[in-house]
Amino acid sequence: MSLDVDGSGFLALGRRDPVVGDLQARYPGLRPVQFHSPYEAACWAIIGQRIRITQAAAIRSRIADECGHPVTVAGQRLTAFPGPEQLQRCSFPGLPAIKVDRLRGVASAALEGHLAAAQLRSVDPDIALAQLTEISGIGPFSAELILARGAGHPDVFPTAERRLHEEMTLAYGLTDPSIDQLAAIANGWRPYRTWVGLLLRTRREDDTHEIAGAVGLSRRGAQPRL
Repeated sequence: MSLDVDGSGFLALGRRDPVVGDLQARYPGLRPVQFHSPYEAACWAIIGQRIRITQAAAIRSRIADECGHPVTVAGQRLTAFPGPEQLQRCSFPGLPAIKVDRLRGVASAALEGHLAAAQLRSVDPDIALAQLTEISGIGPFSAELILARGAGHPDVFPTAERRLHEEMTLAYGLTDPSIDQLAAIANGWRPYRTWVGLLLRTRREDDTHEIAGAVGLSRRGAQPRL
């Protein structure tokens, strides 16, 4: 829950940047909730490619039920997502062969130590991202997810996340900014670029409900989404 990151300087960032300050006031104390590990974030990235979030969640649950470790919590039986060794032995009925191969590749990468959170956080984010994209099926967007929400790195600015860039454009009153211009603004958020990105995405979803698929007018005056 990002509680292992020193957040003592985060409020000072909001005092320097009014956009960040407004976000902090709207979402006091909100920090990124992480995946259990970079390995699970990588598996989610592979499973979710080119399908809806709800479909991906159902597939992930099925994999956990069929291959994961069962636990009992408050009298309820739950299943944890299988670890790398278990995943390599799983069968994946209905999953495309390319995703099966990539999931097994992720499991191998985890067993070889390439998805260790401490290691990924110990190097420059650009180096960590380059290492992650060496895993088959992991592109820039997935690598950023793994580093920011799997390893819990607090200072990642996603260069491949359209929704975040659009929200930054709105928040800072920009007109068709380049990725370099957005990155320059995000540099002012250091060392909490991940955290500010979360607040911007959260506000966008609260105001538009686009991920949840809600129909209606957004605050941007758009036509109803069908």
